[in-house]
Amino acid sequence: MAKINLKQMAEALGVSVSTISKALRNSYEISDETKKKVLEKAEEMGYVGNPYAGSLRHHKSKTIGLIVPELTNNFFIQAISGAESVVQEKDYHILVYNSQDDYEKEKSILKHLRNGRVDGILMSLASTTPSSYEHLTKTVDEGIPIVFFDRICHEIETGKVTTDDFLSSFNATEFLIQQGCRDIAFLALSDHLSIVNKRKQGYLEALNKHDIIFNPDRILKCTGEEKSDYQKIKKLLQGPNVPDAIFASVEKLALTVYYVCGELQVNIPEKLKLLCFSNLRTAPLLKPSLTTITQPAFEIGATAANLLLKNLSKKRTLIDNENIVLKSTLIKRDSTRSSS
Repeated sequence: MAKINLKQMAEALGVSVSTISKALRNSYEISDETKKKVLEKAEEMGYVGNPYAGSLRHHKSKTIGLIVPELTNNFFIQAISGAESVVQEKDYHILVYNSQDDYEKEKSILKHLRNGRVDGILMSLASTTPSSYEHLTKTVDEGIPIVFFDRICHEIETGKVTTDDFLSSFNATEFLIQQGCRDIAFLALSDHLSIVNKRKQGYLEALNKHDIIFNPDRILKCTGEEKSDYQKIKKLLQGPNVPDAIFASVEKLALTVYYVCGELQVNIPEKLKLLCFSNLRTAPLLKPSLTTITQPAFEIGATAANLLLKNLSKKRTLIDNENIVLKSTLIKRDSTRSSS
């Protein structure tokens, strides 16, 4: 017989997975009548919990797992530092895991952490993670709370910490238009990431406000794979209709634009203006210096850690749905300088 999970029990009773989980843990939030129905249904369906994971939950490890998609991105380095500054004050430790922007590795890391090694998880999704989130719901179902930051999962009810992606993108695109740009290309990383979709929507809204006709060809779908993205950007800048500006949704794509422009001898900013979301510390040192939308990465990491620890201190494994949005800053530098 196949193993029964919380989702199947929830569907059978017509309640949420969180209600099933709370009832099985004898939570004060659930009525005695509901608890009775859940226990009866669990026996009827042959539900067997994870006694190993359950026993480990009673013995706190004082350790937080932190999963990021890459360690070469300055945003994530700063976010990790922010989280560490908080958990160390509470006498916790952090285990950092790099999913390498790979869905299968992300699943493997979560499976490893479900053995009771951590009390909770701070997490930013891989760009290749599809819209099926069973690996995430399974982790929460087994009593390990997750707080998302930056690359979040809207489908999981829990704490989430992001920046104002839509507004920041709108303001950045409008700034390019004010600099005289009328043909702006947007470099996207993944259709699965909510932050990239919000940034794209901000870009589109700014074009619409200024009556600039949207050309679908100006959204370049990149993969994060360096050689492939290099060729795509090179093709964009070699075509008969070269854009007058590029808005890169992530830092690595903007750096690739610099390399391509160097090869093709495209002058930034005279021929092409460039800006991106980035926490690159060396942005002012690039030639020309790079205009960035800088996220409060340290504060995002610290806020996510505070949210997780607050719930751990209350012995809560199910965290209320809470969206915390922090503001980013547009830092104007030479890569968007107007020639006039």
